[in-house]
Amino acid sequence: MEDAKRRPLIGISACRSAEGIHPFNRVSEKYILAILDPTCGIPIIIPAIQDMGSEIDHSDYIDGLLLTGSPSNVRPVEYSGTPSVEGTKHDIARDKTMIPLIRRCLQKKIPILGLCLGIQELNVACGGSLHQRIFDLEDKFDHRMRRDEDDHAKRYRPAHNIRITEGGLLNKITGEEEVNVNSLHAQGIDQLGDDLTIEAVAPDGIIEAVSFKNADQFALGVQWHAEWPRPIRSFNEKIFRHFGKECRSFAENKKLSLLDV
Repeated sequence: MEDAKRRPLIGISACRSAEGIHPFNRVSEKYILAILDPTCGIPIIIPAIQDMGSEIDHSDYIDGLLLTGSPSNVRPVEYSGTPSVEGTKHDIARDKTMIPLIRRCLQKKIPILGLCLGIQELNVACGGSLHQRIFDLEDKFDHRMRRDEDDHAKRYRPAHNIRITEGGLLNKITGEEEVNVNSLHAQGIDQLGDDLTIEAVAPDGIIEAVSFKNADQFALGVQWHAEWPRPIRSFNEKIFRHFGKECRSFAENKKLSLLDV
């Protein structure tokens, strides 16, 4: 295991939700475990509190940013979209915290890995837009998880294949050209954000992975849940290990980190 002093600090996006009368900031343990191994980083939970007037800039100390999946959807106001269908779940606090943070991380060249909702946040932060309900689109299949499955193994099982762009970042990291992935999302990328390039697509044409064009900036978003099942000896493990490598490189080149204070 890596020496703790050399392990990068990796921020993990939290979601705000209510339990009874109290609001909570939550992160599923599977994301924390993925940062501990195989990423080999120190997980730091970033609360969704920017809507409260917080002036904390988490990009001042993190060495990487993991954008987690979530039951919520990015609000259309963030990308000038049409109003959501009534009942659509949103997390205003997360939108107001993470989208500006993504932009600051891009400015500072802090490595970013986005999963499921995370790829959508990355796209919106770069000026792109989203399909709000892929399952309502003609010639697109339903990318949502199976509602009749309570078992995690079945819910997160591979749902469809993706075609990976030859010579792209994801292809170089994994060495793969086509793989099967899970699928648990209703939204998806519509208009591609500025400075992003397509890394993988589903058989129906939905964008499944993107990266930042600037070679000096590692920012990768994938539409599937690469963290589950735990990424051990797999295609997804290669993604997390490369993310960890990028975070360590950033930490080593940074003049000041939280561990030095």
